[in-house]
Amino acid sequence: MHEFNETFIQLLILLAVSMVVIAIAKKLNQPYSIALVIVGLLLGITQIPMLEDAEAYITQSHVFQAIIISLFLPILLGDATLKLPFSHLREHSKPVLALAFGGTLLTFLIIALSAYYLLGLPLIVAFTFASLMSATDPISVISIFKSLGVPKSVVTVIEGESLFNDGIAVVLFQISSVYLLSYLEMGWAGIGSGLWLFVKFTLGGIAIGAILGYLFSQIIRIYDDYPLEIAFSMLLFFGSFFIAEHFHVSGVIAVVVGGLIFGSYGAKVGMSERTQMNIHSFWDVITLVANSLIFLMIGLEIKEIDFSDKWFIIGAAILIVLISRTLALYASVALLRNFPGSWKAVLNWGGLKGSLSIALALSIPSSFEGRDDVLVLTFSVVLFSLLVQGLTIKPLVLRLGLSEKSKNNALE
Repeated sequence: MHEFNETFIQLLILLAVSMVVIAIAKKLNQPYSIALVIVGLLLGITQIPMLEDAEAYITQSHVFQAIIISLFLPILLGDATLKLPFSHLREHSKPVLALAFGGTLLTFLIIALSAYYLLGLPLIVAFTFASLMSATDPISVISIFKSLGVPKSVVTVIEGESLFNDGIAVVLFQISSVYLLSYLEMGWAGIGSGLWLFVKFTLGGIAIGAILGYLFSQIIRIYDDYPLEIAFSMLLFFGSFFIAEHFHVSGVIAVVVGGLIFGSYGAKVGMSERTQMNIHSFWDVITLVANSLIFLMIGLEIKEIDFSDKWFIIGAAILIVLISRTLALYASVALLRNFPGSWKAVLNWGGLKGSLSIALALSIPSSFEGRDDVLVLTFSVVLFSLLVQGLTIKPLVLRLGLSEKSKNNALE
């Protein structure tokens, strides 16, 4: 009991720190996620006696991985799907699907082959690193976009891409880190097995999410009781994730599909305006708490990473990831008509990497040969992505004239 109390107090201390950072960042009209990463980095390289136990606890690999993947990932995905109307997603389905599937797979292949041939990483390490770099984390970008008044179409595309490519990236990670070598030994049969596993993971996640999303949508038709309906939404998000994982299919895709059905069809047939307002307010608070701890934890993880004598390969890896994202994005939307160049530029630079990449990297067992290299490269790219791309996306949006602010300035 005493140990549980200590753990709770340590998390509470970090939560208090993150809330102070968020309050200051919001007052200065800056993205709080990036502010939290910077504060986490500072805390990670300094010693503050009151915070040392909390930092030591939270940066343990199994703790970080469990908190991000098992607790926060269903929350963040579920919240995003609730607030992303299916009608908007359907309207922009072509660029979303092109980026989420074609773009993700192209990014994965280009990074994997570049890391193998140019960086000299072992094949399994190169493909595992590539799978981690395939996921995008638009939390910081979307908050900046909304504050600038960027067109909803751009926000929908980048959010839709992220929702689906998270699931695809997790599947690619599982195949790359666990099954790749055995499939390669099997030759063409192995390629077929890999493709079948990918399809099974994806379709299985879609099926479970669709069934549960429809089921819970029917259940809330019976009630007009927003606390109960909020509880049902929690049960849907976590239930979809863990049931899918139990059957060895994609929990991420299950949550996304279930959440989209519940947030669009379920809201239409079973939620009053009062319920919708309260359910959105509830998940706003929960995601604020989740994000506050996630980004602070990313910064704190610096104390667990050894960067010595690896600066050249880190710089090369960052360059490879940036070039791969650019090539994959422009290739995947090349056939789409009326897709503005300014959108492509913003979507390209706004494809940040985040907590999912680090959590998956930390989940790699210590017996995995090359684990340290994957951790260093993943952490470095995520940091560059959040701090450099995250801090420069706002000037880029203004320069391209995609914000309401820049339009207003042009009219004056």
